[in-house]
Amino acid sequence: METKMDMLHGPLLKKILIFAFPIIVGSVLQQLFSAVDIAVVGLVGDSNGQAAIGANTSLIALFVNFFVGLTVGINVVIGNYIGRSHKERISTTVHTAVCFAVFSGIGLLLLVEMVARPMLVIMATPDEVIDLAVTYLRIYALGMPFILLYNFGAAVLRTVGDTKRPLYALLAAGFINMLLDVLLTVCLHLGVVGVAVATAFSNVISSSLVIWFLTHEDGDIRLDLSNLHINGGDLIKLLKIGLPSGFQTMVFSIANLCIQTAINSYGPAAVAGNAVALIFEVLAYYVVTGINQAAVTFTSVNYGAGNLKRCLKVFLISMAVAVALTNIVNYSFIFGEKFFVGLFTSDTAVAECVYERFRVVLAVQFLICSYEISGSVLRGFGHSMLPAVITIFGTCVLRIIWVNTVCVKFRDISYVFVVYPMSWIVTGIAVVTAFVITFRRLYDSKTKRY
Repeated sequence: METKMDMLHGPLLKKILIFAFPIIVGSVLQQLFSAVDIAVVGLVGDSNGQAAIGANTSLIALFVNFFVGLTVGINVVIGNYIGRSHKERISTTVHTAVCFAVFSGIGLLLLVEMVARPMLVIMATPDEVIDLAVTYLRIYALGMPFILLYNFGAAVLRTVGDTKRPLYALLAAGFINMLLDVLLTVCLHLGVVGVAVATAFSNVISSSLVIWFLTHEDGDIRLDLSNLHINGGDLIKLLKIGLPSGFQTMVFSIANLCIQTAINSYGPAAVAGNAVALIFEVLAYYVVTGINQAAVTFTSVNYGAGNLKRCLKVFLISMAVAVALTNIVNYSFIFGEKFFVGLFTSDTAVAECVYERFRVVLAVQFLICSYEISGSVLRGFGHSMLPAVITIFGTCVLRIIWVNTVCVKFRDISYVFVVYPMSWIVTGIAVVTAFVITFRRLYDSKTKRY
């Protein structure tokens, strides 16, 4: 089975789509772990259980996404080595990345177990659901080392264009997750505990399969478990690119925690409705992240080879594809909102909250493509700090200010939702401008050398 891809030559559109599609489907499957949890709990009539899971969405993202953001460093560093044909450095980087994922995952597990209840209290989680929310988070945390191991391992596979095998791993894990959800929740009546156990075990399956793929790889990215170690130089390179992206996602998650706290103040129906709406938004967002992964990987390889014109083509094609696909997905949900929302809840108050968020947020979610794609190409150039700083201020800081001023004065949940499109417009203009300036400087510098 052919798993590698030549990113330096040939038409880009088809290759970007082939590269991105398995990532999109795989990301959707990861989200479906949570979606199935919410759906199964909702179908057995437990709206408090739905709210307990939903209350953890932003918090889990805060803990996990920082380390997932670090995987950008893997794409860029190994991608550059591939473009420059530095094969001797690829192996040490692979082993460093996997080893770092193991230690980071264990540390994250211990941290979450210690701060689960205090964090949910700070977020003003409703009294009716806080015990269930703490239980869900602590069980979910058992799978965090495997979540990181999967994402780091999948990032290594993607550097050679292999996006199919990580998808196969998630397909297997997703199937097991659904079976366990039904068995533990519907048959054994374990409720939130059942869906949490199912999700944690599914993460073990997906990560184990990815590690198996790496240990049986024939090329330069082969993983030898007996040779696991951290190379200081490689780790510094990975962190130099990955840390800004990781901090960006962490601060982004903090801003969303503030929004979640504001939503929590509207009661369990709003919390559950927001959780359901987020399922659809995240599904559409994963379309963008799939294209992002293609953009940063294709850019890093071609930039390493010195082909800036091809990098510009990567940017233009990725932006167009991301905008088109996001709108197709989102408006499919909007036009069929009664059907799709009905899959998750029969509660009228919950459904009305979902519809409101659809109208305010989902309808214009394509705006995120402006800063996401631009930022990914900048990271492919090795400029990871610039898009991170802009996004932190343009998106995260604005959201925190809005929630603590406007949303305090106007007690209407629509004012909470409107902060999303506002922040997307501001951030998009800034990051696209940064991309144009950076590309011109790089192109002028290359032209002067020749």
